[in-house]
Amino acid sequence: MSGYVIAQIDLKSKEGYKEYADKVPYTVKNFGGEYLVRAGEFKSLEGVWNFKRNVIIKFPSYEKALEWYNSDEYNKIKNLRLNNTEGNLIIIKGV
Repeated sequence: MSGYVIAQIDLKSKEGYKEYADKVPYTVKNFGGEYLVRAGEFKSLEGVWNFKRNVIIKFPSYEKALEWYNSDEYNKIKNLRLNNTEGNLIIIKGV
């Protein structure tokens, strides 16, 4: 069963976020992940969607997604995202 990282973010510092955006794909790939959505145009049709940037990453399993998030490799750059954005992030099991 696949695992998905779903993030909604707004940039606080575009320059500061760029370093994270340049480095994170390598960590995702090293854990078997692939981007399904990385920003892109969208239209909110129902409810409140407070964030302008959306990301969905598919991993081979829920456990692999958690392994990536908790890895030393990702934790070396995670603060680049946390310090330069605000938003939500979940890891969820797929069907």
